[in-house]
Amino acid sequence: MEYVLIAVGVVVILALIGVFGLVLPHNRRTRRENAEPAEQADRPAGGTTTATAPSAERGAAQPQAPPSAGPAEDTAAPTVEEPSAEEAVAPPAIETPEPTAGRLARLRGRLAKSQNLLGRGLLALLSSDKLDADTWEEIEDSLLTADVGVEATTQIVERLRERTKVLGTRSAGELRSLLAEELVTALDPTLDRSLHTAPHDDRPAVMLVVGVNGSGKTTTCGKIARVLVADGRSVLLGAADTFRAAAVDQLATWGERVGAETVRAPEGRDPASVAYDSVQRGIETKVDTVLIDTAGRLQNKVGLMDELGKVKRVVERHGPVDEALLVLDATTGQNGLAQAEVFTQVVNVSGVVLTKLDGTAKGGIVISVQRKLGIPVKLVGLGEGPDDMAPFDPRQFVDALLGEPAGTS
Repeated sequence: MEYVLIAVGVVVILALIGVFGLVLPHNRRTRRENAEPAEQADRPAGGTTTATAPSAERGAAQPQAPPSAGPAEDTAAPTVEEPSAEEAVAPPAIETPEPTAGRLARLRGRLAKSQNLLGRGLLALLSSDKLDADTWEEIEDSLLTADVGVEATTQIVERLRERTKVLGTRSAGELRSLLAEELVTALDPTLDRSLHTAPHDDRPAVMLVVGVNGSGKTTTCGKIARVLVADGRSVLLGAADTFRAAAVDQLATWGERVGAETVRAPEGRDPASVAYDSVQRGIETKVDTVLIDTAGRLQNKVGLMDELGKVKRVVERHGPVDEALLVLDATTGQNGLAQAEVFTQVVNVSGVVLTKLDGTAKGGIVISVQRKLGIPVKLVGLGEGPDDMAPFDPRQFVDALLGEPAGTS
């Protein structure tokens, strides 16, 4: 009987051990499974990228440091601050544009290289032993090839023939002086070439930049902004070319580089509205000049030209436009005159920006534009660099065209 009781006791003990052995792991697993949803609730949902504080991630991954005898702050995990949105995307460094004086000196040398062949050819012809009809015809051909234009070429040649005959001029220095005088006269140095960018009492000066497709208008706007900043003006850019998203981004990038704000709008918005808002923003921020980039357009598209006229009318609700600059590509030659005429009728162009003048020997287009339209060339672009644009000066242009006078170092 005693053996039976002992056997029963052993069975009961084994049964209890088995039960506890099954229940305890189950309880541990249950607690762990219950804890996991709470941890997962703090994680981002699948497919969504969110910023997580670096300090929280490191705290979960690092094991706790063992206790030590040192102060409590020595054993605490280091705190890592999450950068703000402004710190995460650092603004571009603001550049200092090259002063005007430096531009003129550097670009004059560049212009001389591209135009020197024309100047040397003219001087060589004038220095001929015999200035006969054939020689004067060659001089005419050289000027026409340079896109000086028929009317201007005829006038220049006639005056040169008369003066060389009357004065009996033959030395290289004297011939150069005569030719330089005639070319400067043809460029009409009396025209106002200053940029009207001084602010008014109650509003900034407004500059409207227009041109045909592919003339490099947006890039030119960025370079003009650098010219103005170099001259001490504060500038705001208006991205009214709302049909080309790349143009808006490009203009904003130019503005960031000189610390200028850019007013922009969603693609396809009314350009006149953007232009109006740009001037309004310029009034609020009290900048000196608002520079508005318009969409490129073909001069023979009536609807697009009407739209450009609307931009100007809407902007003038704030006051008259101070400058309407037409961007012309020097490589287009005489074709640029037809473009200039139509734009002048629509927006009353006050000045021309002639780009790519270093890439052609046809610098005579400067004379053609001015004589045909009575509009001065105010700025010239002579390269791809951000500061490769400078105010146009007739005498410096002619000096670069003909090379330095004899005896000039």
